[in-house]
Amino acid sequence: MPQKRRPNPLRAAFTGPHDIGRTPPGWALMGLILLGFLLYPATASAFSATNVAYYLLNIPMALGLSLLWGYGGILSFGQVAFFAVAGYVYGVVAGNMTADPTLGSILGILAGLGAAGLLALIFGYFIFYARVAAWIVPILTLVLALLLSTFLGLTAGSAWKVGDVALGGYNGMNIPSLQIGNFIFQDYAFYYLTVATVVLCFIGLRIRVNSHRGQVLIALREDPLRTELLGYDVRLEQLVAFVIAAVLSGISGLLYVTWGNYITPSVTSLAQASLPVIWVAVGGRDSLFAVMILTFLLNQLTYVLSSAGNQYALIITGVLLVAVMLFAPEGLIPRLIELGRKALRLKEAT
Repeated sequence: MPQKRRPNPLRAAFTGPHDIGRTPPGWALMGLILLGFLLYPATASAFSATNVAYYLLNIPMALGLSLLWGYGGILSFGQVAFFAVAGYVYGVVAGNMTADPTLGSILGILAGLGAAGLLALIFGYFIFYARVAAWIVPILTLVLALLLSTFLGLTAGSAWKVGDVALGGYNGMNIPSLQIGNFIFQDYAFYYLTVATVVLCFIGLRIRVNSHRGQVLIALREDPLRTELLGYDVRLEQLVAFVIAAVLSGISGLLYVTWGNYITPSVTSLAQASLPVIWVAVGGRDSLFAVMILTFLLNQLTYVLSSAGNQYALIITGVLLVAVMLFAPEGLIPRLIELGRKALRLKEAT
C-alpha cells in the first residue's frame, strides 16, 4: 500500500488555510512588499533606514501574540514583560563582556531569549496547569508586566549592579551594540537584520499554524474540552504557544535595545502593555500577514506623531481599536479584503 505523501511544510506556510495571502495574488503582494523593503535603503539615508527598522522591530512580538490570542484564544497583556526581560538580560551580559564584544553579543542574545522563555515556562506552567479561567489570564499577565515595571524602577543606585552594569532604575540602562567581530550592526546593517528577522519569524509562524500542531491549537481555541477529549494535552499546547509568544517578544526586545542602546522600565508600563493588543486586534488577530502590516503602520504613526511633539498617538490608536471592534471585529485588513472580494463579485455579476 503506497504511503501517503507528507505535505511540504514550506509550501504549507504559503498555501495553508490559516492566514490570508495564500493565493498567487497574495504571494505576489507579499513579494512586492518584501522587494520594496529590500530596495528601500538604496533611496534612503541611514537615519531613515534606522527609523523604518524601529517600525519593524515590534512585529515579532505582535506575531507571537497573534499566535497566542488569534490562533490559541489566550489573550495576554504581559508580552512587554518578556520584551523587557530579554532586553535587560542582554544588556547585563553584553555589558559585562565588553572586552570580547562578539562573545558578549552572542551570549547576550542566547541569555536574553533563554530568560524570556524560562520566565514564560514557569509563569505559564502555574497558569495553565492550574486551569486558570481564560478571563483571568489577561489580568495575571498584566500584573506580571506591572510588577516587573515596579521592580525595575526600584533598581537605582550602586546596590543594583550586576558586575559592571548598573540597572539604573527609572533612569534606564545603557546597552552595547550588537557586534560580530569588527562588524557592528548599525544603520543599514541593522535595518537588514531587522527585515530578515521579521521575515523568518513570519514564515516560521505560518509553518506552525498550518501544521498539525497549529490545527490542534485552533481546535483548542474553538472547544478546549472537546480537544482534550480527543486525546490532546490541552495544557501543554497552551504552554508551548505561550513560550513561543514570549520568545518572539524577547526577539523584539533584543532588536529594541540594540537599536537604541538603551532601555528603561517604561517599556513595561500599562500603556506599552496595551499596544501589542491594539496592533493585533486592529490588524486581524487570526491573520499573521494582517498583524504584520498593521503593526508596521501603527508603529510608524505613533513614531511620527511623537516626533512631532503630538501626545495623541495613544488616543488615536485607542479610538481606532474601538472603531474596529465595533464595525470590523475580525480586523481591519480582513474586512477590507472581504469588501474587495464582494466588489469584484458584484462587478463580475454585472
